[in-house]
Amino acid sequence: MTFTVAIIGRPNVGKSTLFNRLVGKKLALVDDQPGVTRDLREGAARLADLRFKVIDTAGLEDATDESLQGRMRKLTERAIGMADVSLFMFDARTGITATDAALADLLRKREAPVILLANKAEGNAGSSGALEGYSLGLGDPVQLSAEHGEGMHDLYLRLMPLLDAHEPVEAEGDIDVDVDVDLDTDGEGNTGAGLRPGRPIQIAVVGRPNAGKSTLINKILGEDRLLTGPEAGITRDSISLEIDWDGQPFRIFDTAGMRKKARVQEKLEKLSVSDGLRAVKFAEVVVITLDVTSPFDQQDLRLADLAEREGRAVVVAVNKWDLETDKSNTARRLREDFARLLPQLSGAPLVLVSGLTGQGLDKLRAAILSAYKVWNARIPTAQLNQWLAGEVAAHPPPAPGGRRIKLRYMTQAKTRPPGFVVFASIPEAVPTAYKRFLVNGLRRDFDLPGTPIRLFLRGGKNPYEGKKVKQMSALDKHKKPRRGPE
Repeated sequence: MTFTVAIIGRPNVGKSTLFNRLVGKKLALVDDQPGVTRDLREGAARLADLRFKVIDTAGLEDATDESLQGRMRKLTERAIGMADVSLFMFDARTGITATDAALADLLRKREAPVILLANKAEGNAGSSGALEGYSLGLGDPVQLSAEHGEGMHDLYLRLMPLLDAHEPVEAEGDIDVDVDVDLDTDGEGNTGAGLRPGRPIQIAVVGRPNAGKSTLINKILGEDRLLTGPEAGITRDSISLEIDWDGQPFRIFDTAGMRKKARVQEKLEKLSVSDGLRAVKFAEVVVITLDVTSPFDQQDLRLADLAEREGRAVVVAVNKWDLETDKSNTARRLREDFARLLPQLSGAPLVLVSGLTGQGLDKLRAAILSAYKVWNARIPTAQLNQWLAGEVAAHPPPAPGGRRIKLRYMTQAKTRPPGFVVFASIPEAVPTAYKRFLVNGLRRDFDLPGTPIRLFLRGGKNPYEGKKVKQMSALDKHKKPRRGPE
């Protein structure tokens, strides 16, 4: 069973900075503005030889109602209940505040141990403020600087006995393997084709603000794990969650709502959008979430185009379907608009769902698995060349300037997404329209709907290219070659 550590404290005391240091990556957004973190973010932490799960939480405030701050507090209290130990952090430069004292009272009521952290304790001002931590009655404060890495050894000494008491004795022959890499890749950066037992499929859920992404993921999880509400832009950074969805493991990334670039002015929103774009690049399947009340907005089309350019499998989920009254006509119009506005994703699954009621979730799961399977498709070379010969015979490429283009050979060079190489006599002369014709034919004849397809043209190498050819005189041409001894 994994040992879990939750970092608790009021806003802007440095919780996310410590979280990033423990996981060894800049996963959580960090900014001087208070209240940047809103959801619970989990990560695999390392501290010397200690391995544990760490949870970054929102800053605890006094609000207990159904306001945004109140809902954030409930999520943080839930993290405290999940944790084996809480790291209660306060700002040593500010000293103990009334909010810190109230949070200490809350933590004392819990059975799990609490380690008091005096962050920003570097320098004389920090050292004197750290001494105020004794007034909370939670033991000796650990003085550290999460930003500069000071005091981490003292934190290690406090955590080590707790982990030792928690760790079960491993049976003989058990091997503890620590894995850093999420994706198994080959030499070209492609992961192996097909589903792998126990390996989660990476999914990024993207969309405009208030499209219902977090609500949809909560319904998939079966619990209110992500912060939701009527306010637009609640989610600020990409939250990664691992789940078992009807026997298939998934890692789902909930991303911040992405607006038009011209409207993104604040530094924090720019960081949130960058975090979401990074999630798309590392995903395998991108679920583009549309609001049924305003589908296929210009920003939705940009997100779909981004996923296609990044070579990700795409599933379009039209959310809030429970609000629609004229379902049959709306569904028909949505599919027509999809085919017209996103021809580069022709055949990609479009699923009608409701994150509030759970309608269509089984179809969404099936669509994700189908898109993932197509994204991993591999076609034998013999079938490709037989198909290419038929296409060229029926629709030969044009002959620019009277030069005939020969398409000699075709093979699949990669998967994820499928990539094909065609060897041609004059590759640079093949028009873009003919390349598109071949791509559409591959989709149609090999059942590759929706997934991005990459088609590359290569030319045969000239064996005399770059070599000096000896000029033969007219007399040399008529000389008989010398015969060797018989």
